[in-house]
Amino acid sequence: MRVRCTVLAACLAAVPAAHATDTWMSVMLDGQKVGKVHIQRDVDADRVTTVQSMDMRVNRFNTPLVTHADATLVESATGAPISFSTKTGQGTQLVDIDAELHGPGVFQVATNVGGQTKVALLQWPEGAFMPEGQRLDIRRHGFVPGTTYSQRVFQPGRQQVADVEVTVVGDELVDLPGGVERLHHLRQVLAGSKGSQWTETWVDDQGNIRRSISPLYAFRLEMAACDEACAKAPDQDVDVLRKTMAVSPRLIPGNVRYAPIRYVVGVKGNHLNPFLDTDDQDVRKVADGLYEVDVGGNRHHGDEPGPTRDDTLPNPWVQSDAPEIRDAARKIVGSATTPLNQMRRLRSWTSDHLRDKGLDVGYATALDTLRDLNGDCTEHAVLLAAFARSLGIPARVVTGIVYADRYAGANRVFIPHAWVQAWVDERWQNFDSALTRYDTTHIAMGAGSGDPWRFFAATATLGSLRFDRVTPTSALMDMPPPSPNWQPSMPQNMPQGIPAQDRAPSAPPAGGGGGGKR
Repeated sequence: MRVRCTVLAACLAAVPAAHATDTWMSVMLDGQKVGKVHIQRDVDADRVTTVQSMDMRVNRFNTPLVTHADATLVESATGAPISFSTKTGQGTQLVDIDAELHGPGVFQVATNVGGQTKVALLQWPEGAFMPEGQRLDIRRHGFVPGTTYSQRVFQPGRQQVADVEVTVVGDELVDLPGGVERLHHLRQVLAGSKGSQWTETWVDDQGNIRRSISPLYAFRLEMAACDEACAKAPDQDVDVLRKTMAVSPRLIPGNVRYAPIRYVVGVKGNHLNPFLDTDDQDVRKVADGLYEVDVGGNRHHGDEPGPTRDDTLPNPWVQSDAPEIRDAARKIVGSATTPLNQMRRLRSWTSDHLRDKGLDVGYATALDTLRDLNGDCTEHAVLLAAFARSLGIPARVVTGIVYADRYAGANRVFIPHAWVQAWVDERWQNFDSALTRYDTTHIAMGAGSGDPWRFFAATATLGSLRFDRVTPTSALMDMPPPSPNWQPSMPQNMPQGIPAQDRAPSAPPAGGGGGGKR
């Protein structure tokens, strides 16, 4: 799982600047320095250019991971958008986006991921602001305490709009590294989040941001204006993934993991229901911040929507239209003709041929993963989804958590994870190539196209989960637990349940690169 650089990117999207400025900021998690932000604003005739850069360094189980993001946003003097470009990445994985006006209210957007470029048209969202437009709107509404208004903040990295409710809290004396400043306190809450996604921002009279605080997992993410030397001071070691793990109240033996399980989970803080209702998972709210999650059981397709366009089309991360992906998938499935048997073979091959990678590598694309044959759960998921879509099988990437007896020195924990759901036999069925099989300790929290923005959005509540009870359904019904020889009713995700003729070929397909088993 990756550090959520998108949180900082979203914060930067809401950073207005006034006249020509050059601002440095220190980035902290719970008071420990983990990065820096640099914001420059230039005015040239009737154009305003805002250049933002961010560097963030955190640890994942003692392995450093560095995230970098750049954005150049050009607007008219009145705040109308003219062009935008971004470059974001972790490790060696970079995403470049360049957008220019193509016509009234229409942008031509080129997105490059891993050397593959996609060009599309974007209709500018009505009423959406980039930094200068947002600054002008803030000044227009003024700083009278109690003032409330809405803003539509454009996020260039996502090419989406965040609808934000703004409240003017009032003027405050704020202690910054360079001294005390009198600033205007604004509270920004994402519309529809019921207060669970928020940012506290302090700006000066011109609308320049001087400080901000927002939640990140179980941390407090803070940016504070300071001088260049302060911003470039050495970073401290902060392990973010340990706070995303949740302790299980009991050991879950192997034979229990293939029978239905009921989880009672508390969610700390003012979060919305973080769990996903699927064909394999039912969620019920039993009290504020308390949920029952039933996983498993031989259910038919219920109220969950069927496949959407996002589940069938390629995107910059799941390049199902790439000849390498398509040719490899065809070789892997061989003579298998049904979607179920094809998914079995694809899952089996992906499990066998992807090697574990280091934690210092960022979110990779399906095509990069096929070429390198390296990856953790997210690379497994995007590659398996790309294989499936290339054969016409709708597939989506599911984000959630899974149980582990021991992980990174911790015992009996639920850890972040990703796997695939494919539309097979008129229902969503689960396939986990990273762990070689799907079981009922998988708890889904979100599903998407494979775009990392959706991956990180689904993990926003990690670090806020508390498992109160883990109970096999057999115990709830006063029935004996399943025997060690019990087999699930859907053996397609169990390696031992796959007939030899439905297994993937043992050798990599031509063009898929080398590499052995994990």
